[in-house]
Amino acid sequence: MATGRQIDTDILSDEIFDVLCSMCRNEGRNTEGEKYCVDCKDYFCVSCVKVHSKVPLCAGHKVLDKSQVKSGTSKALPRAPAERCDRHSHKHIDMYCQNHDNVGCSTCMAVDHRLCKETFYIPEFIQNNTYQVESRDIQTKLKETAKTLEKQADRFKQDKQKLLKRKAEILADIRKFRQELNDQLDKLEKSSIDEIESKVKCLEDKIEDSLKQLQANKSRIRSANDKLTSTNTNHSKVFVNVKMGEDAANVAKKYMEHVKIKSTIEDIEFQPDRTILTQLEQKKTIGILSEKPAKTADNLFQTKGNQSYNVKAKSDKVDCDIMSACCMEDGTIILADFSNNKLKRLHSYNYTVTDYCDLPERPWQVCMINNTQVAVTVSSKKEVHFISLERNMKTTNKINTGFDCFGLAYANSNLYISDFTSIYMYTLSGKKLKQFSKDQSRQKLFSYIHSLAVSKDATRIYVADFNNELIVLDNNGQVITSFNDGQLKGANCCYLTEAGSVLVSGLLSNNVLQFTCDGKLIGEVIKVDSGTWGFRSVWCNQQMTKMCISRFTDDNIEVYDIYNQ
Repeated sequence: MATGRQIDTDILSDEIFDVLCSMCRNEGRNTEGEKYCVDCKDYFCVSCVKVHSKVPLCAGHKVLDKSQVKSGTSKALPRAPAERCDRHSHKHIDMYCQNHDNVGCSTCMAVDHRLCKETFYIPEFIQNNTYQVESRDIQTKLKETAKTLEKQADRFKQDKQKLLKRKAEILADIRKFRQELNDQLDKLEKSSIDEIESKVKCLEDKIEDSLKQLQANKSRIRSANDKLTSTNTNHSKVFVNVKMGEDAANVAKKYMEHVKIKSTIEDIEFQPDRTILTQLEQKKTIGILSEKPAKTADNLFQTKGNQSYNVKAKSDKVDCDIMSACCMEDGTIILADFSNNKLKRLHSYNYTVTDYCDLPERPWQVCMINNTQVAVTVSSKKEVHFISLERNMKTTNKINTGFDCFGLAYANSNLYISDFTSIYMYTLSGKKLKQFSKDQSRQKLFSYIHSLAVSKDATRIYVADFNNELIVLDNNGQVITSFNDGQLKGANCCYLTEAGSVLVSGLLSNNVLQFTCDGKLIGEVIKVDSGTWGFRSVWCNQQMTKMCISRFTDDNIEVYDIYNQ
């Protein structure tokens, strides 16, 4: 029989009803509950709580004395918290460390806060202190945090969509490149077929010539024989026919001897270029997949690491002077070697010279036209040369401008060419479209143009002026901004990165500055001691993971790892 104070049902109120032993009540007895189970949220008398504790599923439940539980008109609420500890699931969070303003179970306090002097049992702390939890403030903070997390989740979803879109673009690039490989193989196959067709045609013509000579000899022999076999009493005529027949036989004999000595047909064979197959067999993929930093044009590049690579060709007669460079989409680099009158092709990873093209005079600035073609200014010749990069590098076309050509850029199907004081816009066919040299007040815009860069949409023209540092124009030649505060001395090269920021090297200041697309200074990327030769040109790879620098009359280029700050 359950022990506990029996309650008269006639005086049972709602409040008293809420503290009855739940197990006794289920059996029709009204026994006062002496214990409260936080997990079950029920009261138990002394006898029933023992039964409750023997149930395996209830073995870890927190049981309190009735005195530790607040009572009310509705279901009584425990003074001690009912939340379980995340780290120690069999324990409840009932302790508070005031030193760290942190709550936890007794085990947490013993492990993490054993040196803290102000740890309290939460019901006692609340009872003895006028501490009031501002739940509204916390709720507001939680709502704001939830919004922030939701925004970040949206960004992650957008990033995922961008990633999937980029994946589709890369797969399209792979298929496109595969098609380019197929097209190139088709060209090689056609060239091989054309070569054998030409060779066989030549040999066929020789055989036909030999057949004609043979037929001519046969005709002469037959004619001479016919004349000798005919009855003829004219001894003089017979004598002539004999001599002519003898001549025909001798000529035919000499012809046959000649034919035996020299065969009329040559043996031909085809030997496949196995190096092509060997190179393909050595490849695991048809390209390199790499991760590149997000294109953040307004973040200052930081450099780390520095390796030098020699770019001298065997035929170079003097020290290299790499006036400019451009990076192709496949990673290869094209250098304009001013002192050796060459365009050089570098391997994208080991930076070795794999090919070069001789030019009639010194090249100045080189720019990419498409995947297989670049253009370069040849200043003293007053020309822009177009160089094919297919197979061996070679000049395929040129434009005569009538002025000394220095700066060069290509955008939106047009060329931007400069002499020292003007910029001209040309079509690829050589038609002049515009000229920029003076501002609205008829003052000269430039004093010594060294290098040009143009945005892909052709809305911004960047000018590295040796005396005036950096000038940014719109497509109508109006000055958007200019930078001339002395940080950049001898502006020698301006390079537009894939992210849209502009790098400008200073030949005299020995540094590289980075600007936004609107010409605002972001900061100084790199600076070296004044005791070394000045920076001549600067460029980045397509992935914007490497920055390369050339120096005045130096056989080496310097390659830096770059990252965004």
